[in-house]
Amino acid sequence: MNSTQSAASFENFAELFEQSIKEEKREGTVVKGKIIRITDSDVIIDVGLKSEGRISTKEFTDSEGKLPIAVGDSVDVFIERLEDRDGNTQISREKALKEEAWYKFEDLHRQNAVVEGKIIGRVKGGFAVDIGRIIAFLPGSQVDIRPIKDIAPLIELMQPFKILKMDRHQGNVVVSRRAILEESRAEAREALLSNISDGSILEGAVKNITDYGAFIDLGSIDGLLHITDISWNKISHPSEVLSLGQQVKVMVIKYNEETKRVSLGLKQLEKNPWENFADKYQTGVRVQGTVTTVTDYGAFVEIEPGVEGLVYHTEISWNAKNVHPRKLLKTGDKVEVMILELDISKHKISLSIKQCKENPWETFADKHPINSEVEGVVQNIADFGMFVTIGEENSDSAVEALVPAMELSWEEKPEDELKKYKKGDVVKGIILSIDVERERITVGVKQLTRDSFADSIKNLNKGDNVTCTVVGVKKDGIDVEISEGVKTFIKKAELSKHKSEQRPERYGVGDKLDAKIIALEPSERKIVLSVKALEVDDEKRAIAEYGSKDSGASLGEILGMAMGKDKSE
Repeated sequence: MNSTQSAASFENFAELFEQSIKEEKREGTVVKGKIIRITDSDVIIDVGLKSEGRISTKEFTDSEGKLPIAVGDSVDVFIERLEDRDGNTQISREKALKEEAWYKFEDLHRQNAVVEGKIIGRVKGGFAVDIGRIIAFLPGSQVDIRPIKDIAPLIELMQPFKILKMDRHQGNVVVSRRAILEESRAEAREALLSNISDGSILEGAVKNITDYGAFIDLGSIDGLLHITDISWNKISHPSEVLSLGQQVKVMVIKYNEETKRVSLGLKQLEKNPWENFADKYQTGVRVQGTVTTVTDYGAFVEIEPGVEGLVYHTEISWNAKNVHPRKLLKTGDKVEVMILELDISKHKISLSIKQCKENPWETFADKHPINSEVEGVVQNIADFGMFVTIGEENSDSAVEALVPAMELSWEEKPEDELKKYKKGDVVKGIILSIDVERERITVGVKQLTRDSFADSIKNLNKGDNVTCTVVGVKKDGIDVEISEGVKTFIKKAELSKHKSEQRPERYGVGDKLDAKIIALEPSERKIVLSVKALEVDDEKRAIAEYGSKDSGASLGEILGMAMGKDKSE
């Protein structure tokens, strides 16, 4: 072999050697590298290729900000590209660790082993779980055996999970917390249930809180603690007493062997405060209490530790009828209450605050007899009248009275007179009626003035003939005045018995005419007149006095004679 052939063989060998190196260290693989230099920003690593690779020092920095490596250390790196545009090798420490994690978790998945991780946040359909270099997906259905309303206590908490599925190509890992719970609880469940019985005292943690109670994790099974068995006191929601994760001792109230359901009680571990309560308190007794809860319908008052009664909103104040209980009472207020009803078996007490105070309606009735004069302030105006407060506003002695619209004026229309008043006006009136039991007072304003209509008609009777004055002419009749304050309307049909004479335009304002009272209703201030009825009466009287059916005289002649006599008289 000459020198030329030797050189050619050497070059071929070098190419083959370099090619074998390239084939061994492929892109997308993890290889061993040696740290040959560390700068402020990069770590230079020799991976046995033409050029060294560079990795940012951030990929090696630990949680405390330190760099736990030194020149000469051997580390695993991930080859991203053998040569970039500039001929440099691109490598990554982070991706190498991630690849190592994938191998590790794939092996654990094959062994059906448990992995440690922590829930770090919520994602669509479930939660993200950090199991170490890999973010796995935890479906919402795999969080717990039962649905959890509040998952906040589980966030950032290291706990075991089981890998359900791995797809390296897609980069997906699905884990389950529920599978771990089901496995660990199965054996313990049977052991616990074999020793459980009614009256057993157990210890557990509050796992879930609902509107109707709380689920207590007893270690291997869950028991239901109903809201009515949490406390002897009245509570609106279990969260007033319990919190998630809280350790509690409970008593087994009922255990169903067939369904394996356990009903628990918390208050049963304490003495029943209702025992012997009836020996100390009876209906009508006044006691001191503390407001514990204020609701839309009233307030609960504790009169002994663990014993509460309800003050219904109508029993808070005598005169604050439409005021929300929260504007009258607040939690912690000390109040005096009277026991109205007591049912020990149902643990129910009806209380009253207002019954401990003087009844303003009785006081008012004693001090203000019917027909006495009072003064009030307008609080509200309705179509049928207005409500006035008599007495100092917002005081315990103040009462509310109704002034009906029809009791405002003798003459004016009720709806027109009502428009003259507004909220805040001071009104004087006469007490018309008092109903203490129904808490109702009626006041009239018009009674302060004389009723000219009543005075004017007191000597009039139905069937009387009166002389009146025309004060207005209308198309369908005439307005007339009998005397001062007494006005009425004569319909067109009542102006004459003769249809041709039933013409309102025959009259002028100021004309005098006679008419007959055909209806009189003082209570309704109503008087009805008729000229027609008077004419009929006159005709009957003339016939009776000056003629008969057998006289042969005409009606005209008879009326003429009657009129002649009237003239002579």
